[in-house]
Amino acid sequence: MPVKFARLGPAGYEQPAVIVKDADGVDQYFSVAALTEDIDGGFLASGGISRARKALESGELPAISAKGLRLGAPVARPGSLVCIGMNYAAHAAESGSAPPQIPVVFLKPSNTVAGPFDAAPIPPSSEKYDWEVELGIVVGKEASYLSSVADAVECIAGYLVANDLSEREYQISGAAGQWTKGKSLPSSTPLGPWLVPADEVDGGALRLRSWVNDEPRQDSNTADLIFDAATLVHHVSQYMLLEPGDIILTGTPEGVALSGRFPYIQPGDVVELEIEGLGRQRQEFYRAAAEGSAPAASVSVGAGKDL
Repeated sequence: MPVKFARLGPAGYEQPAVIVKDADGVDQYFSVAALTEDIDGGFLASGGISRARKALESGELPAISAKGLRLGAPVARPGSLVCIGMNYAAHAAESGSAPPQIPVVFLKPSNTVAGPFDAAPIPPSSEKYDWEVELGIVVGKEASYLSSVADAVECIAGYLVANDLSEREYQISGAAGQWTKGKSLPSSTPLGPWLVPADEVDGGALRLRSWVNDEPRQDSNTADLIFDAATLVHHVSQYMLLEPGDIILTGTPEGVALSGRFPYIQPGDVVELEIEGLGRQRQEFYRAAAEGSAPAASVSVGAGKDL
């Protein structure tokens, strides 16, 4: 039975749910609160996806309404949020770099994770805030010093859509430019809307796209990744312990503002991201207020998104 997992409710109070399509192709939501407190590493490591499927088939899970409910990130705050840089040759070129011979790895703080439809803050002094649609790998079991790429396949629980929002002035320019500074800003990693199990989608052949104010920006396919999902899990496991619930962002294709072809994100802009089979995100941007200054104008965003 094809399923996908979501977390519904206010930030910090999300409830776990599993989604299946009915005979008419309409998403139906079912609570998995009887099986787990959250969609997290413990749930994934204990065979939660399989248990949820069996419970659905036996009619054990109660139906719930998602109408008006906020969709949170589909995995509770990960222990590690691992990112891969310049993993599409065309994006490396537009960034002024040669395609890497080995994966470029960096970390983002897990407190940057946000919901897929949450209003998104632009830092108070930012002038070069950029979007990046990325395939996210959700780790399903512990991975350390894996001996082969085949072993890595078994560690992938599923996939999701991610936006690796990046402040390019902080990241690159000047003597103090550092990737950590440009990639660690609050709410700079919207995830979701869903976690789709790895056995229900081919992570190596998914179209991924982005738009700004309905204008196309990125349009590529994960088949163009320099290093595919399993290769990345294997590689990263040689340098750090990957735990269930950790997420690896696999890199973004060409078409970002850093290319010089498009303006950077401005207050009031709407950025949308989509990966085939994994759903669509939407963020409306506003200028965050510096501490001690007058609050920024409120942004009207719906409490949730019916999908």
